[in-house]
Amino acid sequence: SNIELWRQMYKDNFFYQIYFQKEGVAEEELERDIELSLRKIYYWISAEGHDAKVKTNFDKDSELLDGLINPDPFPNWLTKEDLNFYINEFKQSGFRGPINRYRNQDRDWLNIPELSELKIEVPSFFIGGEKDSVRKFIKGHDFYADPGKHCNDFYGKIIIDNAGHWVQQETPEATTKAIIKFLKRLEENNK
Repeated sequence: SNIELWRQMYKDNFFYQIYFQKEGVAEEELERDIELSLRKIYYWISAEGHDAKVKTNFDKDSELLDGLINPDPFPNWLTKEDLNFYINEFKQSGFRGPINRYRNQDRDWLNIPELSELKIEVPSFFIGGEKDSVRKFIKGHDFYADPGKHCNDFYGKIIIDNAGHWVQQETPEATTKAIIKFLKRLEENNK
């Protein structure tokens, strides 16, 4: 499973997906100051964070936010109004639900092994950010190189320049344009 790979690769260093495995730890940290947590996380894997070489601490006993930057001012792609919306949502829901997704990696492999063999059958199109740190989780490997390998009706990909992980927030016009182009191609193929 992915989590076992991460445990091997990062056995001596901090890696957020390993940190998320112990129930309650990440939630307690992130819920101490939700605004600070969101500001640091959104900046961390944005294009600006990529360019600033923002990284978590390497010490495996670190917390997630240790070493991350609280940008001032925040890049203009996330308005104060939008940030406040997200803050209020997390105040109501907490972080447990999203973090539990990472905690279920082992369970997914055990309970639904057939997913590793399935192909995505619906029409698919991939949109990613050029500077998304997820692309390079493993040195020398680009996870965006072949996003259609598990798709049976793949319409291609677009890698948006100067965008990080949050393409829809960082580059809404380019993202929307790519979605519309994909939908038009779908419509043409279904006539």
